[in-house]
Amino acid sequence: MRDRKAEIKNNDMSKEMQQDLVECATQALERYNIEKDIVAHIKKEFNKKYNPTWRCIVGRNFGSYVTRETKHFIYLGQVAILLFKSG
Repeated sequence: MRDRKAEIKNNDMSKEMQQDLVECATQALERYNIEKDIVAHIKKEFNKKYNPTWRCIVGRNFGSYVTRETKHFIYLGQVAILLFKSG
């Protein structure tokens, strides 16, 4: 992600999805500077490839408690990206 390496902090997701998120997040961080635009890019790509409904949070300081589908959760460090599927 730009000059940073994606650091997976916690996950319950297939290796394929993990790699897709790292690539998608890298593209989003290169293209956009505003968190809401990064979120929109990631959600659009994951909803298209893995079917709705994906939720995404991007930021530096946030807490979360989420209900999610099994095998559809990942949390990346640095610029924190939380992605999970619900519904």
